[in-house]
Amino acid sequence: MPLLVIVRHGQSQWNLENRFTGNEDVPLTELGKEEARKAGEKLKNILFDRAFTSLLKRAEETLSVILGEIDQMQLPVVKSAALNERNYGALQGLNKAEVSEKYGAHQVAAWRRSYDIRPPEGESLKDTAGRVIPYYQQEIEPLLIADKNILVVAHGNSLRALMMYLEKISPEKIADVDIPTGAPRIYTFSSHLKLVDALYL
Repeated sequence: MPLLVIVRHGQSQWNLENRFTGNEDVPLTELGKEEARKAGEKLKNILFDRAFTSLLKRAEETLSVILGEIDQMQLPVVKSAALNERNYGALQGLNKAEVSEKYGAHQVAAWRRSYDIRPPEGESLKDTAGRVIPYYQQEIEPLLIADKNILVVAHGNSLRALMMYLEKISPEKIADVDIPTGAPRIYTFSSHLKLVDALYL
């Protein structure tokens, strides 16, 4: 049975500073590197056939640390903007607490957690799903059908979009889903790509 493992990148500098990061290219903190290392420790028993990541350095660096930890540095890696974090538009770089004071906690929660409400000049989760899911269907699903084990290291919202598709999570329920940094989630499929199990390590 093929395995799909998704990992949200380790803590970034702007995660630490409580800023909206979006598709800004922000590096990992030392804690983020340690989270990546611990993710790798949990994945040492899995032999992967291919890895996918975004074009943003925090995801690329997390993947690199994981591959070093599992001694699979020669693994073929595919990078795509389709897996980038959602664009938070005019909010990018701003402190989340200060934005809440300005616009109100309810509005900020709608921008961050809802399915189809866009932040100013940015992408909604629905928009993000519109690029993540077709990419998954075209590039990753065929490999799983071919019984390959796949590792995807990406971002909170690009992975939430993928989780909606894989786990059939409704637009209403996805608001309650938060993906922790550096925590591998393993999907097990049948030979017909029917989801058998999904769990965090």
